[in-house]
Amino acid sequence: MADRRKLFFTNDTYNHAKTDTLFVLAMKENVSFHTKHCPQYKRILSDFNFDISSVNTVEDLYKIPPLPASYLKNHTMLSKPYNKLIVKTTSSGTGGKKTLSGFDTGSGLCAMSMLLKIFKYNKLLSLRRTNYIILGYKPDKSNQTAMAKALKWVSVLAPPVKIEYALKIKNGEYNIDVDGIMDAIVKFSKQNKPVRIIGFPAYFKMFLEELNERNIKIHLHKNSKILLGGGWKSMFAEAISKDELFEMANAALGIQRRNFKDQFSTAEHPTPYIACENHRFHIPAFSRVIVRDIDSLSPVGEGVPGILNLISPLLTSMPYGSILTDDIVIKKNDCGCGNPAPYFEIMGRVGLANVKTCTQAASDFLKKI
Repeated sequence: MADRRKLFFTNDTYNHAKTDTLFVLAMKENVSFHTKHCPQYKRILSDFNFDISSVNTVEDLYKIPPLPASYLKNHTMLSKPYNKLIVKTTSSGTGGKKTLSGFDTGSGLCAMSMLLKIFKYNKLLSLRRTNYIILGYKPDKSNQTAMAKALKWVSVLAPPVKIEYALKIKNGEYNIDVDGIMDAIVKFSKQNKPVRIIGFPAYFKMFLEELNERNIKIHLHKNSKILLGGGWKSMFAEAISKDELFEMANAALGIQRRNFKDQFSTAEHPTPYIACENHRFHIPAFSRVIVRDIDSLSPVGEGVPGILNLISPLLTSMPYGSILTDDIVIKKNDCGCGNPAPYFEIMGRVGLANVKTCTQAASDFLKKI
């Protein structure tokens, strides 16, 4: 997987022009590998008469049949034995079904290089000792979700002094420790150390509302940061805009806009998309994004809403090179923030109650299987 190694160890973190050719080569390499080692994937490509030789430019990437994320919640696809993977995860299991994912050694090394470069570019790496409030799960062997593991490892971005988790195991199940995180944030605010608050937006909103309810107003260290990710999930109806959430955070914690970060990723596509100051998710050199029409699944033009198709040659453990999500986005260029890469903005998700998901409709791709 020489082309993959070159791609994921490049220093052109957000430069598509310099990496387009290498990206296509890495994708051709990736698809060929999975065709050889995953019989289910080979059958899918065969049923759609797909030939990897038809992919020669980034404009051709749409030809690779995307796997709907909903399909992967019901079908495990492996190109390497699962018990040989060095890291194993599952999706959050919305609706009770989970996607298995994981890293073999080569994928893991490429992922580490990618993460360091993306986080460095977005100024999330620091040598300063830092306190953490993690609005998510305290690590436990019973919890193998990708989000839980990501929350655990994100603390390596800055050396931790103390980590306080919002969700802790009690009597065999997770419970929110409200008093624990309230006490921790007050204690941390009195120390001359940065604080990082990490977790789900919905939990962060509840955290800010609880601070307001208790009439707690503090001013955190100037290098403190907020890093959110994971979406609103079942609390979608209570979602507010990022600007409103920032204003709440600024009023309660004294956090500056430049230190307010939002992240998007999926278990099936473990590439972090970090929002810039304009709240836009820029696409790193290690992935590409196609926006597809909801009905025809054909690529749409710039600024036209459609379903999000994520593409990356990262994994050799599973054939997850092209994943169709249930997120509705628009894709554009020229953000104005200084990041040269194209970006996408999430407009919503289709998969809420009484709405048929786009990925369910897109499962027509796999109707022959």
